[in-house]
Amino acid sequence: MTSAQERAQQFLNQEKAFRLGALLTEASHPKTQQLSQTAQQDLPAAIRMLQSVDAEIPPAAHNVFQQESFKHLVKAFLTALESGRKIYFTGCGATGRLSILLEAAWRNFWQGFKQTTPKQDTKNFDREDCVFSVMAGGDYALIKSVEGFEDFTNFGRYQIQQAGVNRDDVVVAVTEGGETSFVIGTAWQGLESGAQVFFVYNNPTDLLCKHVQRSREIIKEPRIVKIDLTTGPMAITGSTRMQATTIELLVIAAALETALLQFLQNRLSFARWEQLKFCLRPAQEYHQLFQQLLDELTTDTSIKTLARLTQFEETIYRNSGLVTYLTDAFLLDVLTDTTERSPTFMLPPFRKNDDNISPRPWAFVKDPFRPTPVAWSNLLRRPPRGLTWKQDVYKKLGAPGALQQQPPQLDNEEIYKFQIGSEPDPTRTDTPDSALVIISVGEDTSKLIQVGREKFLTGFNKTALVTIGPDTTLSFDGELFSFPCDLPASPLRLWHHLAVKLILNTISTATMVLMDRVIGNTMVWLSPSNKKLIDRGTRLIALHAGCSYEQACIMLHKTLEEVQQHAQTGEDVPSPVAQALKRLGYQHPK
Repeated sequence: MTSAQERAQQFLNQEKAFRLGALLTEASHPKTQQLSQTAQQDLPAAIRMLQSVDAEIPPAAHNVFQQESFKHLVKAFLTALESGRKIYFTGCGATGRLSILLEAAWRNFWQGFKQTTPKQDTKNFDREDCVFSVMAGGDYALIKSVEGFEDFTNFGRYQIQQAGVNRDDVVVAVTEGGETSFVIGTAWQGLESGAQVFFVYNNPTDLLCKHVQRSREIIKEPRIVKIDLTTGPMAITGSTRMQATTIELLVIAAALETALLQFLQNRLSFARWEQLKFCLRPAQEYHQLFQQLLDELTTDTSIKTLARLTQFEETIYRNSGLVTYLTDAFLLDVLTDTTERSPTFMLPPFRKNDDNISPRPWAFVKDPFRPTPVAWSNLLRRPPRGLTWKQDVYKKLGAPGALQQQPPQLDNEEIYKFQIGSEPDPTRTDTPDSALVIISVGEDTSKLIQVGREKFLTGFNKTALVTIGPDTTLSFDGELFSFPCDLPASPLRLWHHLAVKLILNTISTATMVLMDRVIGNTMVWLSPSNKKLIDRGTRLIALHAGCSYEQACIMLHKTLEEVQQHAQTGEDVPSPVAQALKRLGYQHPK
């Protein structure tokens, strides 16, 4: 028996807890089953397909906003703010990036608020440091998921313990599937530390309890408040970075913002409160405003613009070119969508500035105003928090032997090697084709364009400007993509974040559909970097090749072994799932 077959048998025999095909978030959505075929014939129609699944979020959010669990979450946040306790958001992968976004949005508000408010008026209620994010693998994982972290409860326990969780804090553990071991670990540790714990997930509670023991154990714990955000299957099968994370952002930010405004209203003078122009909305108004945003992004004009932008990016990639996004205040949002394309569609991940061997990422992000170390702090609204775990930590946590023997480098020094700042990068233009795409979100577009032209325009074959927000008349020497939409005043700039997410999720997904990285609505170009993704890849192979789960698992492990050998050459790495399908005789339908 080969080593690949041995690993496959080990997975089949020992990892049955990671067989998640029965979960709704892993199901195929009936609305998008013909997505890839439709996109080849009628791209606007395919985009409408994707957006039709987003339309299922408002009724689900409406239901959640009426539940006692949501009111309990708002109350817990407010109590923590009043007493100066910490609020922890924990997650892994897309929910980890969401956690970091929530902290950054919170810090951004307080930093701006303190600049415009006399110090003596805020010294007794400065709450900037009250919100703390815990992502599996630390801030390094913003760029690239750290293999192994997601699968271990002890890693979650230890990481939130290091973050200082304590009695009377609040822990909001967020996992799209409701089964992520790392996130479950943070919830258990929060409970043991005396914190008030909320468990947020996107699968029906009864379904989770029936099929996943680790989920059942935490859901049945009466001291933990459960918030079920089920919307249904994802637009792309299993791609929870889409609708699952969108409703998580909407609901959790609505609760946090409501608590923040209640906290401030009791401490500010009437004149200062009026000056801020914020509105303490009832929860249901968040549902209505989100529906309004969806309506604005699904007009015929917006869909035509989405299709044009998708085709613009596809053309660059078809010509073996690269896209570089340039933005400022919403760099974290753009970076999140860009980095999530790598595991979702198995694109080359961001590479470090001292790496000349790995393939260049198809898309990258740049801050035109700041050098890299400052850009990272501005993006996060605080210095990065890389992990500095040594061998003894991994040994204590019972990590796999490979992690114990060679701990990954996840500290700030490694994070700064991803040069997202204003330094010139000739590797982004030394290609057959290249594009500089400026993204402006309800901000000073002219300044962004001016600085972008001064520092980055030279060398790019094409330039484009994407504007998101109130409609304005602009002249731009390049491709112009405008998405007119209302962005209501919000201390956390929630509507800005949601608009960017909805647009970029659609663009990045539709582009990969055109690039044949999706069959129907299944992402056959995915990176099986953890046990959940190995299970998903196996199921996709079995589905399309018409073979058994066991046969698919063995073939996946064989192609994984081949792909790992191929990766050492520095060339683009093929998808082990797509390779397995090819070896089993499957042909992509055209």
